[in-house]
Amino acid sequence: MAQRVLMKGNEAIAEAAIRAGCRHYFGYPITPQTEIAAYMAKKMPKIGGVFLQAESEIASINMVYGAAAAGMRVMTSSSSPGISLKTEGLSYIAGSDVPALVVNVQRGGPGLGGIQPSQSDYFQATKGGGHGDYRMIVLAPASVQEMASLTVKGFNLADKYLMTAMILADGTIGQMMEPISFEDVEVEEYEKPWALTGTNGERKHNIVNSLYLKPDELEAKNFSRYERYKLVEENETMWEEYMMEDAELCVVAFGIAARVAKNAVAAARSEGIRVGLIRPITLWPFPSAPLLKAAEQVKGFVSVELNMGQMIEDIRLATQCKRPVSLCNRCGGMIPSPEEVLASIRKAQKGEF
Repeated sequence: MAQRVLMKGNEAIAEAAIRAGCRHYFGYPITPQTEIAAYMAKKMPKIGGVFLQAESEIASINMVYGAAAAGMRVMTSSSSPGISLKTEGLSYIAGSDVPALVVNVQRGGPGLGGIQPSQSDYFQATKGGGHGDYRMIVLAPASVQEMASLTVKGFNLADKYLMTAMILADGTIGQMMEPISFEDVEVEEYEKPWALTGTNGERKHNIVNSLYLKPDELEAKNFSRYERYKLVEENETMWEEYMMEDAELCVVAFGIAARVAKNAVAAARSEGIRVGLIRPITLWPFPSAPLLKAAEQVKGFVSVELNMGQMIEDIRLATQCKRPVSLCNRCGGMIPSPEEVLASIRKAQKGEF
């Protein structure tokens, strides 16, 4: 039996990062993710790693860029307003094709908003995050165990595809405590011949750069990058299905909203409503294929979100608008109750979308 330890979600991310080989952390405190930085500040010096609280979020993401260019497994973490400040750096990292892990433990917005949990950074994460044509791998944990396992997965995927991976969590899962195990977490290692490690006169110089002044070269680079992104879509899309075998309705939710929705699905089943759940684990790449398949089976979808309705657009795109999609949502730091989700399922069962 695997050994389990009781941990807070934010601490699970930090410990998993260390176990994945991360020895460089640059960040800046902001609620509700400050425990990640605090954990790293305590642990990194003991294992020969580097913890640095930068003077700002902008400074920290550029330090990530530097360490990533040197081939290090490196991480930063923040919450919604802090991620906004990092977006220029995220674009530079993507434009330079170096791997890094970024954690966003979301809070309500826009602006300073509040410190309660939210999912309102979905657009920002899944549609790029900063300027230019690029993608990030976006992983959405729904438990403390997944906070750990998807952190390691994020490092692995970032190195494999030379991309930024983002853990898009929320304040609830960041602050909650659950028993978890690290025993089944698999760390992968990749050669990095492109890294800026010094030549010692034994090889040609490596250059890490996002500037291409010749438009044909930049175009070719972007086309090449998107071929790599296509491989991510083909090979790395992750999702969970719950009670979908005979479902006539499908609820779609991620993160903490998916846990609430799963309880509502079970309650609806006890009333004789044949409803199931599809939980995207990768928000990009989005699990379009299982949703399109579900559209051939169900009469409609219910999107459960902690925002004003962002993922619902991807559900409509994925299903090619073949079935109606309704929204069950709370925002500003509020979380829908299972009863509220159940009420939306009942309405959908009656054809009220």
